Amino acid sequence: MPLGYSPRSAWPRTGRVCTACGACCTAPDIAALVKPLGQPCVHLGADCLCGIYAERPSICRSYSPDWVCGEVALLPTLEERSARFLEIYGLINIKTKP
Repeated sequence: MPLGYSPRSAWPRTGRVCTACGACCTAPDIAALVKPLGQPCVHLGADCLCGIYAERPSICRSYSPDWVCGEVALLPTLEERSARFLEIYGLINIKTKP
């Protein structure tokens, strides 16, 4: 984690773009879409891009890529990226997960 930032801190938006890792559409629960924690959004495509991008709910619009995206994007599978995203935010511990 960059020094001085917590996972929920405001990361500078300049130059930050989506890495198409799919973690933000898989890991968190999204009540507006009735999407449970750790399950891919039904609108997430095989390319890890949003199928309803222009009409996505405000909770999705408000998410801005940050340092977490850059870290999880390096992992090879969506499952691994999602698990790491959840671990960073303190929602699971992948080292002790069965």
